[in-house]
Parts: sequence; C-alpha cells; structure tokens
Amino acid sequence: MIDFQHLSILREVSRTGSVTAAAERLNTSQSALSHAIAKFEERHGIKVWMKDGRSLRFTQAGSYLLSLAERLLPQVEHAQRVLSDFADGRRGALRAGMECHPCQKWLMGVTGPYLRRWPDVDFEVCTAFRFDGVAALTGFEIDLLITPDPIDQPELLFTPVFDYELVLVLHEDHALATKPWADPHDLIQETLITVPVSLERLDIYSRFLVPANCRPHHRVTAETTELMLQLTAAGRGISVLPEWLLHEEGLGLPLKALRIGPHGLHKSIHLGVRKAEAQIDYIAGFLDIARERQPV
Repeated sequence: MIDFQHLSILREVSRTGSVTAAAERLNTSQSALSHAIAKFEERHGIKVWMKDGRSLRFTQAGSYLLSLAERLLPQVEHAQRVLSDFADGRRGALRAGMECHPCQKWLMGVTGPYLRRWPDVDFEVCTAFRFDGVAALTGFEIDLLITPDPIDQPELLFTPVFDYELVLVLHEDHALATKPWADPHDLIQETLITVPVSLERLDIYSRFLVPANCRPHHRVTAETTELMLQLTAAGRGISVLPEWLLHEEGLGLPLKALRIGPHGLHKSIHLGVRKAEAQIDYIAGFLDIARERQPV
C-alpha cells in the first residue's frame, strides 16, 4: 500500500538531498524514516534510492514515486488547508502568484480593496518571478496566477484584465530619442536592461529582436523597476517597461518612451485560475476588483 507518509519522505529527501535532513524537516528520527522506507521497499520488492558516494540517487521506481508525490501532495495539502480554514470560521484562502515582474505596484492597488471586501479570506502573494506559474497553478501551489503569457490548458481559465504597451525607456538625450519608433537594428550597439527572466520570456527578444536576427551589444538585469529606471536615467543603458509604469514611477527622471516598432509591442495581463474553482465567490471577486483597477 502506498500512503502519503512514503510520498512525503521521498519529496523531502529529494528537496534536502539527504535522509538526515529530510527526517529533521518531517520531525522524525533518521532511523524511523529509514525503517519506514525499508518496509515499503520490502513490501513492494523495489528500491527507491541507491547510495551514490555521499549522496542518494533515485531509482527508476523511486523517480516514478517522486513524480507522483509532486503531483498529489500539493493537492492534499491544499484540501487540508481549505478544511482548516472552514473549521476556523474563515471563508477560505487565496494564494496568488505573479509572473509579471512590473505588476507589483498594480497588484497592491488591487489588494487593499480586496482585503476590505473579503475580510474572512486569507490572502497571500508569491512574488518569485522565476517560478513556473502554470505548473504552480495546476499543482495547487497557488490558486491564481497573474501573467502576461497565458497558456491554453483545458483545466485552466485565463481572463484578460488590462492591456498595455511595452516601450523602450531612454535617457532624454539618447541618440534614439528623436526617432518616432525603434527598429531592431537600432538596438545592436545598445546595453539592454531587462527584468531577470530567461530570454524566451522577454517579448523584446521573442517578438522583436529574434525575428530580425538582431541582438543587443550587452544585456544586464535588474531586480526592481526602480533600479531599471535609475540605471537608464544614469545613461547605463536602455530598458523595456510597460508605458503605464514609466508614467507612474519615472516622474522627475530625464527619461523618454520610444515605441518598439512602427505598431508598438502590445500585451495583456491575464489572471489564471483552475476552471473548477472559477465560480468560487472570493476568487471571482478578485477578478472583478482586478478589472476595476486599471493602471493609470
């Protein structure tokens, strides 16, 4: 029989890299953990991991069970948390994840009204911008995903909440500042300042530079939009940001927006939820407030 204890052990051993550390995370002894796995292996006639020097290597059977644990345990933990919320008199919990690096300020404008309108709902935000948001949503690690890049999956529902245009942000004295728009070749000699995500997730590359077989001279990343704007204002490079964000956070800085291509680079922010939960009142309520709070 496979139970959640065994799956939890496999997941923690994978995360921590050792039986000792996994035992500490699970508040048990190393001997008890090893005994539980040994009995499991004996019952099923398999090995779940092998010694590989000082580390452990999962067998084929162990890797299969680990994959099962990564799929099932988040759903069970989510169900346990929901039941606990109901038992404590709370309406539920809404965990939001963000794949939109510049959307923090917009989200804060949504959070205040939501907390006032839904006082009996726990609300958490994950701002780990490099995580796989769709996997987190389908794996029940989050309940709502804020993303500019929705993916068509049958179990998910993505709703657009506002549109925006990405622009190049330049120092006002930059040589490109007098142009009506930028061509891909204009960026070849430039230092491009971007958010810290992979190139395939950056529209300036996937939709503008790569199709023209162009690359900037250098790319640097900045963790915050404030730093991106300060670097650009200091002439350290040019950056790419939503135009609304430049208007909100670039006031007083010697900066100018330049359209990307003759027609611009347009995007939409979407909120993704699991279809089966889309009609839960406090989830639908967040979408309603998000639609009301358009960036300036």
